[in-house]
Amino acid sequence: MRGMPDPVKPSKHTSSDKVPPRSGDARKDRWRKHRIARRAEFVDAALVALEEHGPDLGMEHVAAAAGVTKPVLYRHFEDKSDLYLALGDRGTEILLERLMPAINTEHAPVPRIRMALDAFFTVLEEHPNLYRLLASRRFANRPLDGDVTDVVAEDKALIANALTALLGDYLRMFSVDSGAAEPWAHGVVGMVHNTGEWWLARRSMSRDAVVEYLTQIIWAAIDGLAKQHGVEIDPDRPVETNKIVQFHRDDDTAATGDTTAKGDTARPIDEAGAAQ
Repeated sequence: MRGMPDPVKPSKHTSSDKVPPRSGDARKDRWRKHRIARRAEFVDAALVALEEHGPDLGMEHVAAAAGVTKPVLYRHFEDKSDLYLALGDRGTEILLERLMPAINTEHAPVPRIRMALDAFFTVLEEHPNLYRLLASRRFANRPLDGDVTDVVAEDKALIANALTALLGDYLRMFSVDSGAAEPWAHGVVGMVHNTGEWWLARRSMSRDAVVEYLTQIIWAAIDGLAKQHGVEIDPDRPVETNKIVQFHRDDDTAATGDTTAKGDTARPIDEAGAAQ
């Protein structure tokens, strides 16, 4: 798709990564690549162990899933917190690889909202124990060290920043005050996150049902606020200028760029509410 960003593969926790930097020495660099690959294999094994043992898994479970002893595992991870951070990076990668293409699709507004929500809830459905582990900040039934990053909070802030930039661009495009973009973005992210936690605990409805309910709520808010400012948006036609999200990982802020999509869905409405 034109204008789409490359797949997102964030690595926010470089301080916990024991892989040495490139040295210019071919032998050392080969060893560095081997250690990177080996760490990735152990993270994959940890995901397998999570499926079997749940969020209370210990390092011994991860070592068994990887087919190694715990001392081998500790050659690549300083401690359980280090492995937790590596799992957090993997979880963020999984989420954003699903979420960002959905957010950046050139579909009409309501299908675009629905796809983004479905991407989030699909990740929850496929990796429930990974989410529970990261949300609880516990490993082997023990709290992690106080200075360990809260991965879920970081991801919420990252996505909220992206939505702030996205909504701000649209508000300015429609000549509406963009100051509302940040509280709107954080409000939406908080609502979706809390609903996701409730759904993961209860499972009282299907993924499709909860996604549809949230889609209706979010669209009703957007549509109502747009009409208050004299803007009519067709929910079923692509917006003429499709804003997309791109991430700057240095400071975890987001920026948006433009890509053209067919359709002109936004137009002023007169005081009586009729589209001009």
